[in-house]
Amino acid sequence: MRGLLVSAPSSGTGKTTVMLGLLRALAEDGLTVQPFKSGPDYIDPAFHRAASGRASFNLDTWAMGERLLNAVAARAEGADICVAEGSMGLYDGVATRGQQGFGSSAETARRMGWPVVLVLDISGQAQSAAATALGFARYMPELPFAGVILNRCASPRHERLARLGMERAGLPVLGVLPRRGDLALPERHLGLIQAVEHPDLEAAIAGYAAFLRAHVDLAALRDAAAGAPLPPPSALPAPPAQRIALAQDAAFSFTYPHLLEGWRAAGAEILPFSPLADEAPDPSADVLWLPGGYPELHAGRLATAETFRKGLRAHAQTRPVHGECGGYMALGEALIDKDGTRHRMAGLLGLVTSYEKRKFHLGYRRAVLSAPMPGHAGGTALRGHEFHYSTIIEQPDAPLAQVADADGNAVPETGSRRGHVTGTFFHLITREEA
Repeated sequence: MRGLLVSAPSSGTGKTTVMLGLLRALAEDGLTVQPFKSGPDYIDPAFHRAASGRASFNLDTWAMGERLLNAVAARAEGADICVAEGSMGLYDGVATRGQQGFGSSAETARRMGWPVVLVLDISGQAQSAAATALGFARYMPELPFAGVILNRCASPRHERLARLGMERAGLPVLGVLPRRGDLALPERHLGLIQAVEHPDLEAAIAGYAAFLRAHVDLAALRDAAAGAPLPPPSALPAPPAQRIALAQDAAFSFTYPHLLEGWRAAGAEILPFSPLADEAPDPSADVLWLPGGYPELHAGRLATAETFRKGLRAHAQTRPVHGECGGYMALGEALIDKDGTRHRMAGLLGLVTSYEKRKFHLGYRRAVLSAPMPGHAGGTALRGHEFHYSTIIEQPDAPLAQVADADGNAVPETGSRRGHVTGTFFHLITREEA
């Protein structure tokens, strides 16, 4: 399972551009490349898939136990090389240790045996960048370290000085990327826009690959790859039912790839439908699943989607319906957008949420179910992640779970339930392993 993990001292250094360019360049060279994402990111895996032609999966040392980490890592079977993208800074994790660790990218790299490629933004410094890199290389001595890629270099002189510093620190320079303002990916309030929304994603990725090929030593990167043996196959999470109606469009798209892969591997049928196109879920489905996404950007269209709404209500009379984050909000009574306009939602729950006064909710969640939800019995402990800006205005229904953050502090977003309908603000990653 030879691979590399692309990380950085912090967010905003350009590691996603490097990641996408590297995936495409290696694939162009004839390698079968398996991408991964360290941590609970919902958006990057779709970009990875577009760049590599192979599904990307999350590896999460806080939320996932040993068996699930092995099952996800085993997706690398048949690949020539793995390339994982880190989250935030290399050593950033949560305050309290989870099942395997704190959830940092460094833990993922160490667990998988993948040397770290550190992407450094050297704008505003030269030799001093080596002190930063040296600190990252020595902070966890047992962590394999491949070298650095220097990003946003201003001139040949700037490059020469930065290289002198790295030479003194004994750190390999794997590439130097000149400063270019046209390589940034478009962003919005939850980070990057979705891959399906990019106006010309293929051209952008091809440009990243050409840029890396011109300025990075791809042969040295390939030679630096290393890793632990491929783990034996094990089961991914089981599906909540045999026939799953899954909302899939620009408003509902945040489903973890390892869940979908597990559902399909177990023989479940996934029946996609588009609420934005006013489509009703398949009436033969056993369960209806509304994932997270951006309903706040499409609240007006959802409010007038009568066919979708009628299909939801018909299903909920006899069979389970579950919504996560954006899907949870869409199941509620109303959604108030950033301009203060109130939009009617499905009304299957009494939840009213608002974006008029944004409040940031971010972090891992541990939930113990007070009642069943699709695929999980009451009393089950689940692991997930919450990431949104909405505020609860009304929540009159019974709570679905006792929910806490990574430190064990109770959070007010407990989810809710009414009849066959359940919803949570956290995105499910897995149930806890015994």
